[in-house]
Formats: sequence, C-alpha cells, structure tokens
Amino acid sequence: MENKGGKAIIFSAPSGAGKTTLVQHILKTMPNALEFSVSACSRAQREGEVNGKDYYFLSVDEFKSKIANNEFVEWEQVYLNNYYGTLKSEIERIWAKGKNVIFDVDVVGGLNLKKQFGDKALAVFVKAPSVQELENRLRSRNTETEESIARRIGKAHKEIEFENRFDKTIVNVNIEEAKQMAQNLVQDYLNK
Repeated sequence: MENKGGKAIIFSAPSGAGKTTLVQHILKTMPNALEFSVSACSRAQREGEVNGKDYYFLSVDEFKSKIANNEFVEWEQVYLNNYYGTLKSEIERIWAKGKNVIFDVDVVGGLNLKKQFGDKALAVFVKAPSVQELENRLRSRNTETEESIARRIGKAHKEIEFENRFDKTIVNVNIEEAKQMAQNLVQDYLNK
C-alpha cells in the first residue's frame, strides 16, 4: 500500500463501545501508514497511564492557556473542569513524518475533527448493539463508579443521536468481526 500521509482517520463512540480496541488493532496492522494522535486532557492521570503516550496531561490552567493561544484543532469541556482536545502540534508532527493520523475521540470531538479536516478525513462511529450492552461493558471494566456509569450512559443516549453525521458506522457485536470491518474501511479510504 502506498502511504501518502496527510489524511485523518477518526474513530468516535460512546464510552464502552470498543473504539479504543479497534484503533489499537488498526495501528498494529498498519503501523507504516498510521500514527495515533495523542489527545490532551485536564483529568487526573490514571494508574498505568503514561504522559505523552496515553494523553498529554495538562492542568486546567495549562489547558485554558493553550485554548487562548489557539493551539488546539478541537477541544471541549466534557465535564466541569474536565477538558479534552487535539493539539495542532500533534497533527503536524505526524503529517511531517508522511503518515496519516488516527484519532480515538468522543462523539463531539469526532464531529469537530471531521468539520476541520473535511474530505481529508474518514469519520467512523462505533456503537454497541444496545445501550444495555454498553452499560454491561462499562460495568465489566471494574474501573467506573456507579455515578460515573450513570453519567456515561446518559451521555451515550445523546451521542447516539449523532451517528448519521459520520461517514461510516460499525456496530460492535463481535469484536473480531468489528476489527476486520474497521481495518477494511481504513484500508479502502487510504487507498483512494
């Protein structure tokens, strides 16, 4: 596959739908064509997470300063004082290597990126077969409080309404089938 670089692949989903697993699979199968865009966030670093690999962890003040300096392609305040965004410098770093950038972002972030990149982006919406299945997956992680699960499920109900604004949808019933679908979509897009 010829790698021209300069394109954007956007995977968005409600929390627990499987987008991170799909993005990790694509990165493993196409390492020469793609590089992961590390998002910035103002939330606390979780155990095992690495700054600059999982996220760029910024304080709320640092994040607001970068907003004021127009350093983000997109950003949003997900919850009170809990910001997430994509630094322009991160995209430029990846494109300068002649690679395509792949994103693992929430639904609002995905739509904002699609708006920024237009035809240079493929936006994929990933969803679980049902909201109940989404809740089951969140519970099985054993990383969420009841309050957090309730908040994420509430957010998922709103996010599902935006599915039709994405280029493609993957319904993640079986993770192995979803991985193959995701890989095929990305390869087809990059080969255009």
